[in-house]
Amino acid sequence: MELAELRAIAEREQQRRKPICLRCCMAAGCLSSDARTVKERLEQAIAEAGLQDKVEVRGVGCLRLCSQGPLVQVDPDGTYYANVTPETAPAVIAALAGSGDGEAPAPRTIEPDHPFFARQMPVVLENSGRVDPERIESYIAAGGYQALYHVLHEMTPAEVIDAITRSGLRGRGGAGYPTGLKWATVAKASGERKFVVCNGDEGDPGAFMDRSVLESDPHRILEGMAIAAYAVGATQGYAYVRGEYPLAIRRLELAIRQAKRYGLLGSQIFDTAFDFRVDIRIGAGAFVCGEETALIASIEGKRGTPRPRPPYPAKRGLWACPTRINNAGTFPKTVPHIPNPPKG
Repeated sequence: MELAELRAIAEREQQRRKPICLRCCMAAGCLSSDARTVKERLEQAIAEAGLQDKVEVRGVGCLRLCSQGPLVQVDPDGTYYANVTPETAPAVIAALAGSGDGEAPAPRTIEPDHPFFARQMPVVLENSGRVDPERIESYIAAGGYQALYHVLHEMTPAEVIDAITRSGLRGRGGAGYPTGLKWATVAKASGERKFVVCNGDEGDPGAFMDRSVLESDPHRILEGMAIAAYAVGATQGYAYVRGEYPLAIRRLELAIRQAKRYGLLGSQIFDTAFDFRVDIRIGAGAFVCGEETALIASIEGKRGTPRPRPPYPAKRGLWACPTRINNAGTFPKTVPHIPNPPKG
């Protein structure tokens, strides 16, 4: 695939969009409140009102107001409807059509100057609520995989590591270790094989940071993993995900299949000599497997038990090979730090 093909996909995706888009949250929280049926009823009401040429419904990732789900956000004006039910969904369409039939939930707005939002700037979840996590074309239309193209065609592995180092990016797993230093250690390590691992096994009760990004933007994780693999010299990646996250696992599996179909994972990515594959390993619910050496043991098919360090995984990790392990929230943050990627 060439850059022109990537841009053509993005252009086709843009052309198929309607003037008004209803972004229906399809993350785990809203799905548990019957968001899928809400989406179906919205689509049905649009057809009944004859608005197919003007209004579309797009399933998106988390809209970040989980206590008010199911959520439906109206693009382009940014208003949203909270606590939408299958019964009130047709009234939302009626309100948009100006007919006023039924009792739609009152539209709301998010005030960017509100103290709670004023200093927030989504980075890891930048695409969450904007792209359809089950369609690679939606991610490509948002600029997806262009940073990877730029890296493979315009940068050396050392330049990638230098860019990440200068960005000041730190790991999102809790320790805050400099990501560039981690990558440099693996790149310098000797070994016939090297691995990149995404740690999506958050075991803290009630935590769902990793789940949110895995469910809402799986392609950004894959793109970040591919950039990391190129930088450190790896050709195989593993995404280790908690077994309690079936939606995240399903969407990541789908994303991998889609990326393979477009030649964005596999052999000779973007017509270069770079090969990279990603497989999923599902955790069995052990809290301790969030620790990197226990996670490695689990991927190898052993009991997930931590081992003393050194040696560190960067020099002796999976199957005694140099291994770069980053948190599921770290890989998406690598993409914005690639300097001057081509614009879609």
